[in-house]
Amino acid sequence: MRRCPDCAVGVEGEWTRCPLCAATLEGTASPSPYPAVPLRFRRRRVLRVLTLTSLAVIALSFLAQLLFRPEEQGLGALRSVWLGVVATWLVVLVAVGKRRNLAKFIVYLVALAGGVCVYWDYLTGWDAWSLTFVVPILCAASLIGLVITVRVVRMQVGDYIVYSGLTVLLGLTPIVFLALGWVGTVIPSAICGGLSVLSIVLLLTVRGGAVRQELATRLHL
Repeated sequence: MRRCPDCAVGVEGEWTRCPLCAATLEGTASPSPYPAVPLRFRRRRVLRVLTLTSLAVIALSFLAQLLFRPEEQGLGALRSVWLGVVATWLVVLVAVGKRRNLAKFIVYLVALAGGVCVYWDYLTGWDAWSLTFVVPILCAASLIGLVITVRVVRMQVGDYIVYSGLTVLLGLTPIVFLALGWVGTVIPSAICGGLSVLSIVLLLTVRGGAVRQELATRLHL
């Protein structure tokens, strides 16, 4: 069993740092006394929700395309929406199949896909379509994937804290671009910011009391 040199307590499990003071533990790890609880969800329900959500988003994207000029070149809003649908599927499928490090995966996904599109935009003369459409749609798609994951997959309460913070960060990213005047169209960034607020409300509504209790525990309030 590992021990904390500062708290003088034994810590069972695979902890490397003390859960009380975050000091580095000493000694050899021992098996955790708590059994691993598998996720409880129905794969058919997950796929049904994903499919219906994707079809609705695609249908709305075709309607939204009417707002843009048919001769518009570049990646365009429509293809950005399709990229967002793929991102939503990836977020939910990773949560269902792996669950660990989901927040890190979402950050890497948005950073990698958004970075590639920004570089592509730069090479083709910089029309700002990457910041106007791609980044807000990627962030919004990730938010939708998080909401679906929380609603369909029964996750531990501690995960809500991480995902709530990630939701805020993703929603603020396009708002920052909008405030700096880097985008050509306000609507995608505004929608992403609105989805961020809505996602936080839904996450807190699902398990609001448990989330507040978890925050109080983690912050020692």
